[in-house]
Amino acid sequence: MQRRQAHLPPFFVMGGANLLAAAGDRRGISGEIETVSTPQEAAEVFDHALPVIGSLDCEYAPGRPGRGSAETALASLESATGMAMLGEVGGLVTGPVAKSHLAEVGFRFPGQTEFVASACGIDPAAAVMMLAGPSLKTVPVTVHCALSDVPGLLTEELIVRRCQIVAMALSRDFGVANPRLAVAGLNPHAGENGRFGGEEQAVIIPAIEKLRVGGIDISGPHPADGMFTDRARATYDAAICMYHDQALIPLKTLDFDAGVNVTLGLPIIRTSPDHGTAFAIAGTGTADAGATIAAIRMAGECAARRANRA
Repeated sequence: MQRRQAHLPPFFVMGGANLLAAAGDRRGISGEIETVSTPQEAAEVFDHALPVIGSLDCEYAPGRPGRGSAETALASLESATGMAMLGEVGGLVTGPVAKSHLAEVGFRFPGQTEFVASACGIDPAAAVMMLAGPSLKTVPVTVHCALSDVPGLLTEELIVRRCQIVAMALSRDFGVANPRLAVAGLNPHAGENGRFGGEEQAVIIPAIEKLRVGGIDISGPHPADGMFTDRARATYDAAICMYHDQALIPLKTLDFDAGVNVTLGLPIIRTSPDHGTAFAIAGTGTADAGATIAAIRMAGECAARRANRA
């Protein structure tokens, strides 16, 4: 019932049938779980049960990750990514993972984004992280790095490539006919003509000019402290930010329980809830499923748009 009310497309879980049953019992959630063999079977049982594909499973131990759960998570990620690459499913929705525990069982990537990109034959550096919610879409140009490293990592080429991928994805996957991008400055007041830093004049403005010549509707650099008001957000479809927190703080402030991490620049669709594992509240019944629901819905919407364009 809730799946229909949330307008979710048919989906299945990769492994963990016993784990899901135990979690449901712990929460007092009634509902049938059915193990199936193919995505087609999953679609057929979706109306009356939660489909699960595969025999992967592990002990239910909320808030206490271990080797078994890490092995199950990694095998699930590998199998689901393979199915998406083969076109057997419309998209891939990944859950939060404890990267340190995955590393203990052989995971050699900084995160799931880099794994999925590499599996698709894409340079992980070319994969673009978009945070999308009902109120805002943001993209950090640099992601997981020290703040002190950001000025040296910003290049005209990097900004241009990120913005081109975002504009293409907004059109192809989000149905925005004429995407509008707004670019944040790196420094306070967007540098104020070099008074507070030279990155705007040396790197950001030349990138914007090149993108504008290329036909992209783009503005900036804007002072970041004024980009996220209601009136400002009405003027663009996605905000291009220079570093991680510049992009994630406004998104999480506005849309924490409905924020979705979307990986752009891939041949497959991949989304994920924009939050971590929250082991401290695992099994307590206090977690909000909003971001996971939003990630599933968004993957389905993007898949439908790609199918319609094919």
